[in-house]
Amino acid sequence: MDTSDVEPEISVLVVDDHPMWRDAVARDLEARGFTVAGTADSAAAAGRIAKAVQPTVVLMDMSMPDGDGAAGTALVLQAAPNAAVLILSASDEREDVVEAVKAGASGYLVKSASAEELVAAVRATAAGQPVFTPGLAGLVLGEFRRMAASPEPVGPAITPRETEVLRLVAKGLSAKQIATRLHLSHRTVENHVQSTLRKLQLGNRVELARYALENGLD
Repeated sequence: MDTSDVEPEISVLVVDDHPMWRDAVARDLEARGFTVAGTADSAAAAGRIAKAVQPTVVLMDMSMPDGDGAAGTALVLQAAPNAAVLILSASDEREDVVEAVKAGASGYLVKSASAEELVAAVRATAAGQPVFTPGLAGLVLGEFRRMAASPEPVGPAITPRETEVLRLVAKGLSAKQIATRLHLSHRTVENHVQSTLRKLQLGNRVELARYALENGLD
């Protein structure tokens, strides 16, 4: 593969508590032209390093000494709101997949994926596209349909503050207007919007407003 095809600004943080696997993945990514901004062996370390390096993509394992990949995803996105998390795990259990996505992960790839599949997944994740091992996308879609049919209009991954911002987006307020009304900085509002888009797997503010209206949040 021509490494010139890989965008140089794509930096990756590799999170896995198995050193041999973690280092091998990091080497493979570097060989394909990606920048490995760091590696971490725990959820807590992932959060600290993500805050320092602000990676484009975080490759996150689901099983770590201090928590699962869902917890790690939440920590990373709190520290680096503009990062995208791609789970890379040996587990394809329904609960693991759904919890990771609820926490804000953009995709879920099992470790049986080939090196080419991993490279393509990282590039797609960096471009804002959801990536799932075949068979898992349908599982996630089914879960979110179930959630949409439940009395709760917004999934548990959406915080009260994000819900508040979402309501104002639905009313047509700009980020500056929302910031003024909620006494927040413009950047904080933008971070909330981007986080909510990622969690709901939506592409833009128009889709976000439509989601809010359909779920009675206007």
